[in-house]
Amino acid sequence: MAPKKQSGVIGGVFMAHAPQFFTLPESEDRKIVNRVKRLAKSNGKRLKELRPDVFISISNDHANQFVLHCVPPFALHRGNIARGSFAGKKFEHQIASNESTDLIRYLYKEGFDVSYTSTAEVEYSIGIPLSFLDIQGPLIPLFVNAYVPPQPRMERCYALGEAINRGLISQGLSAVVIASGGMSHFPGTDRYANPDLDFDRKVLDELKTGNLRYLLSLDEKSMDDSGNIELRCWGVAAGMLGERKPDLVSLDPSWHHNYATLAWWKEEKNTKSDFRPHYPEIIPDRLDLTVVLHKLANDIRERDLYISDPEGYVGALKLNSKEKKALLNLQDDEMVQMGVHPFLSFMARLHIERAKKIDNQ
Repeated sequence: MAPKKQSGVIGGVFMAHAPQFFTLPESEDRKIVNRVKRLAKSNGKRLKELRPDVFISISNDHANQFVLHCVPPFALHRGNIARGSFAGKKFEHQIASNESTDLIRYLYKEGFDVSYTSTAEVEYSIGIPLSFLDIQGPLIPLFVNAYVPPQPRMERCYALGEAINRGLISQGLSAVVIASGGMSHFPGTDRYANPDLDFDRKVLDELKTGNLRYLLSLDEKSMDDSGNIELRCWGVAAGMLGERKPDLVSLDPSWHHNYATLAWWKEEKNTKSDFRPHYPEIIPDRLDLTVVLHKLANDIRERDLYISDPEGYVGALKLNSKEKKALLNLQDDEMVQMGVHPFLSFMARLHIERAKKIDNQ
């Protein structure tokens, strides 16, 4: 029997889409550009090896398509072909039209009234990452409004990403997400030569641990002040990926732009079993012992019976020998190791000790 196919987001990459990657002006450091290209080529190879059903590209528009007559916070492309050009290079990508349309319908049910387009052109924010990654499709492009206020809040971006992942799972589709944008840069302003490197390093320090929800701490002002309004695209992708530690993190600062790359290609590990809360759920195998402890903590008559004859009280209970021993000796640590809620064992012992102290006065 063939292994069950994984659905939802199975990998992804965050990367820059600086137009200088194509135009290569004299002021651009070729070594940095070449390093970004090498990373992208390697990441693209790994992501294609995952063999997803679709690639979902998330990028912002630079006031080319959505700026005057209609400025949606989010817009999905559902045409058959997405075409565009920049700096003498042409882009043409096959759109997963049916899957995109199904995803739009699903998002409507989830309360996300996303816009859609069948004719919007692909600009360099999509063309550059896909060219460097050497990925053609099938593609579902998502446009996020980053530059034309009012923009969507980061919380809404992240929630949309979560909903998209649920939509993919409902369709039985696997996907790789490609989020472009960032990091700090100020195109068209007097701060163009002053990207906020300290801010970017702080964000990456959190993201590299798998704390992708850290992006939710970024509000409109902090993103604008640091030149990171495009991180809204990362926010959507973060919601799709969940709390997942990246397999690669790189930061290459230039004089005008901090180029960051994060990539996920390894199979997601189930870290749920590694988490041991201080107050776990009450497990069925310890229900009888739990009921007794609750009575001892809350019922004076039960406590009196225990105190007057501990061995007789415990011996009459339908507990196994290990449970009886721990209850007789009021051993908190042992009961907790067996799976008993620590608060119940603690409160039972506390009330019994207090009652004994009162009796001895």
